[in-house]
Amino acid sequence: MELLHRSLQQTIENKLFKGKAIVLVGARQVGKSTLFRQILDGRDSVLTLNCDNSNTRALLENAQLSDLQRLVGDSRIVVIDEAQRIKGSGLTMKLITDNMPQVQLLITGSSSFMLQGALNEPLTGRKYEYHLYPFSTQELYNNLGYLNTQSMLESRLIFGSYPDIVNNADDSRELLMNLSGSYMYQDLLSMESVRKPVLIEKLLVALALQVGSEVSYNELAQTVGSDAKTIEKYIDLLEKCYILFRLPALSRNMRSELKHGKKIYFYDNGIRNALIQNLNPLSLRNDAGALWENFVISEFIKTNHYNGRYANYYFWRTTSQQEIDFVEERDGLLRLYEMKWNPKKSTAKAPAEFTKAYGQMPFTVVTPDNYIDILT
Repeated sequence: MELLHRSLQQTIENKLFKGKAIVLVGARQVGKSTLFRQILDGRDSVLTLNCDNSNTRALLENAQLSDLQRLVGDSRIVVIDEAQRIKGSGLTMKLITDNMPQVQLLITGSSSFMLQGALNEPLTGRKYEYHLYPFSTQELYNNLGYLNTQSMLESRLIFGSYPDIVNNADDSRELLMNLSGSYMYQDLLSMESVRKPVLIEKLLVALALQVGSEVSYNELAQTVGSDAKTIEKYIDLLEKCYILFRLPALSRNMRSELKHGKKIYFYDNGIRNALIQNLNPLSLRNDAGALWENFVISEFIKTNHYNGRYANYYFWRTTSQQEIDFVEERDGLLRLYEMKWNPKKSTAKAPAEFTKAYGQMPFTVVTPDNYIDILT
């Protein structure tokens, strides 16, 4: 399959040579390096430094300005790939950005807890930062059209949307099982504070089985044989690894609202399904509703980020079990969404309790029949 155009390409191209580094973060294998290659195709004077290479790391770690100037030479664009592998990477990037204004620095990193911790302070005010996800519905629609995007829906619900999976559909099962192993979070496993990799794997499976349901750190701790504090720490790290994300409960006006509830979703359905080793077709599954909910919520996050829309995300539920799957707070407005895998159940409306407390808000039921229109 021909390389698909990514939504961030034009955004990043518009920021080139504006005097700031451009940082592209995201999970492993989402296509960060490929996107930079597409952006730089046909451009001259490009130096690419891959920090998975130990020799490259040695050149960049604790480098003096004179060393960096000699390394960069006449290059106009410098790509530093997998920058989280460099100790003191932020100071190295700062030296280049501050002292070589003619050079455009492009940086990729796969783990924000390592990369951002090193980059944020040194590069404050010196960078544009973007997050690359697995393919979005909007990207597939823009590249392949409506019919092809619609025909891929079941595959995306089961095998996910990582570029390698989408581009090699016939090998998706094998590729996904390889991708979903410890490779996904090997940066996390290298941290000194993560002493129990087996616990992380148990936790991921437990979370995968609870997609769409509220989670309790105490209950998860009992399930995997740990304590709530460790569970919360590991979930935070997995979130910073771009494997999963938390959705808090919306609670502002009503005594009956859940105040401290949380749900956890995966950025990619395929990773979730591989963790529980269930890649069966939808006709043989009893979790289609949860898969649909996970898929659509992650798609909203991708679409908003790629379109430069800033939003907060919640779910809403009361003690009497009235609920809304997804609440998006954007531009001062709450937008409400229910996910219905069965289009025949699409006559739902906002709960009366919510409307009474918050007023009439836009309410949309997202089904397989209308999701492309909503997400593009």
